[in-house]
Amino acid sequence: MAHLLGAETISLEFPTKTVFDAVTVGVNDGDRIGVVGRNGDGKSTLLKLLAKTQQPDSGRVTYRGGLSVGMLTQVDSFADATTIGEAVVGHRPEHEWAGDPKVRDVLAGLLTDLDWSKRIDELSGGQRRRVALAALLVGDWDILMLDEPTNHLDVEGVAWLASHLNNRWPANQGGLLVVTHDRWFLDAVCNYTWEVHDGIIEPFEGGYAAYILQRVERDRSAAASESRRQNLMRKELAWLRRGAPARTSKPKFRMDAAAELIANEPNPRDSVALSKLATTRLGKDVLDVENLSYSIAEKHLLTDVTWRLGPGDRVGLVGVNGAGKTTLLKLLTGALTPDAGRVKRGKTVNIAILTQDVQELEEFANDRIFELIAREKTTFVVDKQEVSTTQLVEQLGFTKQQLQTPIGELSGGQKRRLQFLRLLFGEPNVLILDEPTNDLDTDILTAMEHLLDSWPGTLIVVSHDRYLLERVTDNQYALLGDGSLRHLTGGIEQYLQLRAASLGAKVAPKAQVAKPAGLSGSALRDAEKNLSRIERALEKLATDEATLHGKMAEHDTSDFDGLAALSAKQSELNQKRDDLEAEWLETSELLS
Repeated sequence: MAHLLGAETISLEFPTKTVFDAVTVGVNDGDRIGVVGRNGDGKSTLLKLLAKTQQPDSGRVTYRGGLSVGMLTQVDSFADATTIGEAVVGHRPEHEWAGDPKVRDVLAGLLTDLDWSKRIDELSGGQRRRVALAALLVGDWDILMLDEPTNHLDVEGVAWLASHLNNRWPANQGGLLVVTHDRWFLDAVCNYTWEVHDGIIEPFEGGYAAYILQRVERDRSAAASESRRQNLMRKELAWLRRGAPARTSKPKFRMDAAAELIANEPNPRDSVALSKLATTRLGKDVLDVENLSYSIAEKHLLTDVTWRLGPGDRVGLVGVNGAGKTTLLKLLTGALTPDAGRVKRGKTVNIAILTQDVQELEEFANDRIFELIAREKTTFVVDKQEVSTTQLVEQLGFTKQQLQTPIGELSGGQKRRLQFLRLLFGEPNVLILDEPTNDLDTDILTAMEHLLDSWPGTLIVVSHDRYLLERVTDNQYALLGDGSLRHLTGGIEQYLQLRAASLGAKVAPKAQVAKPAGLSGSALRDAEKNLSRIERALEKLATDEATLHGKMAEHDTSDFDGLAALSAKQSELNQKRDDLEAEWLETSELLS
């Protein structure tokens, strides 16, 4: 396997910290390396050293002759007057880049909704990020270095990027290094993992799941000093090993060792116990959405939506940008009033929401962390055990020394953690998390999930982090941009299939004009009629489901036989929907 680049005994020190101490690593053809570690431990710095945009204090980085390196940093450096088209393809003639399949794939995956003549200074931060990623991916590189490439990408965009990278280079060709907190993406793309910690780089074979197994083994051998981290990682491994909705492929690590490690490890959540606790705290009624509609500037974001959330429900919400996810959250909390329909909240409901904005901490900028915490709460219950707030704060990555830090001096990730803790201190019984993974590393995400496992209440999570959604929620719902709220019985994978089908349907008229070679004449007309029939059946099915949900919401909870019959009817409708969608996809492929 050809060697691409090497770092030989590199060292780097900042005024208050040793970042790397005589580290030696290398990248070969075919290496797909995920770089993980705590915030501030040097992940981004490592990419800069390997890309030669930053020099080490000692040691050296060497390249194979003629090596080309492309790098995506967390800071975009476009001139404001540059247009999107100029940023991505430069001044190449259209016939040249339009005939390149690689360029067409990148444009379709990242920039379909953007006007190429628009200037960079007119774009949002997320749009600028996508332009920067597209500009990098259209180039030809021997090694690609990506620093948080999934930021500002939704679930669909992350899945596209993983597919693009996996198809971009055949086996044993080129190299990839990626810094990301997206654990699903790490598993989907990487065959090696580097953990950056304490001035060293520790290599592991495989993606995130394989890394967790090896780390558990390492922590077990380290014994008592790592007992807390070991317990967290064992729970994480147990979940990875047992699988999750839509997780159909797993890394091929030593399954016998994994089975031994988790033989006595319980499920991450005791759903029955949590449901009882949630019912005690909330009663039977939590949030009932009835025939709700809402529009913005004549765009129908939500149309006649009916949704029931009961005590202890844990749901994930996905959807394309602009589909109305944040709007729906505001309607649930009462921050917005619907155009039609209503949101009924239970009498005992106490809602707390983790927003995407950490500006709410600005009023405490001069307070130290421990001062803010001391005013709000002294103890907290985790896994039925009472712990001090200091212990809880330490679980989320704050050291005792950092408790003395003024809040105004905290990093974005630290403020995000403190924001989450303040919500828990208020002991809400309905918790809404809007993109909670922003600025958090994988260790902190694992600790957050551990806390949520024992939290008794109704949980709603909006996130593009597929791993988090599958890990902490039991059901997922989607806003597909057509005003409807769709229950994803097949998980996130079903959402991606529905989106692919939706995009295919939008181009179907052009495909029909072209009359595909596989169909013509009466066969083409029959396929078009069949597609219309299926779509009508799906619309009727949606009405039947809404009626059934209404009956379930009104049914006496003590009538177990009646509830069982309604549940059986729901299963029947779910199966019917799956069959119709499969038939729809098959027919659509004939017409495409």
